[in-house]
Amino acid sequence: MKKSDSQLQHDVMAELEWEPSIDHADIGVAVNDGVVTLSGYVKSYPQKVAAEKATRRVAGVRAIAEEIKVRFASDPKTADHEIAKRIIDMFAWNVSIPDDKIKVKVEHGWVTLSGIVDWHYQSNEARVAAGRVTGVTGVSNLIEVKKLPVASDVKDRIMAAFKRQADLDAGTVIVVTDGSTVRLGGKVKNWNERGIAERAAWAAPGVNKVEDNIVVAF
Repeated sequence: MKKSDSQLQHDVMAELEWEPSIDHADIGVAVNDGVVTLSGYVKSYPQKVAAEKATRRVAGVRAIAEEIKVRFASDPKTADHEIAKRIIDMFAWNVSIPDDKIKVKVEHGWVTLSGIVDWHYQSNEARVAAGRVTGVTGVSNLIEVKKLPVASDVKDRIMAAFKRQADLDAGTVIVVTDGSTVRLGGKVKNWNERGIAERAAWAAPGVNKVEDNIVVAF
């Protein structure tokens, strides 16, 4: 009786686990119509050979595609699951990141972040933290900001920021919200005031995009 691919996959994984000369933790097994693909990493070439031999012992294996790589202990740990684990650990240690609200996917070193957070800075902090991990080739940040900004709240934050810095006048700054986007307009006296207004807008809850159209009137 011909084994199903799922049964064959189970048997190959069990054989690799049973073989004492193989550290099977980083070996992946996929089966398609009786063809077994071995992937992942081992710590030495003899383990690579032993994994192939162990797979050939399993009844029902028609062919083997052997893609296992040898990686020594001194090599950087850049397997997808290792990258994902380090990212999750970094999120857990960073108080600015709500790690329970963010999902992490890693495929060939490319990280995709998803989930819903309350603040833009949380999404940005997660993106920056993920990009710092060795082995990451890129980051797609699909994290959404849940709340919608309120124009009056953004305006209040801008005015408060101006008052903290030499009691500047934010009365000429215009704030318009459109969904999670904040549009800034009006006039300020210098580039520093423009920067203060933009940073204050980003700090408001629910802001996912800031369009800064403030004019600097020298």
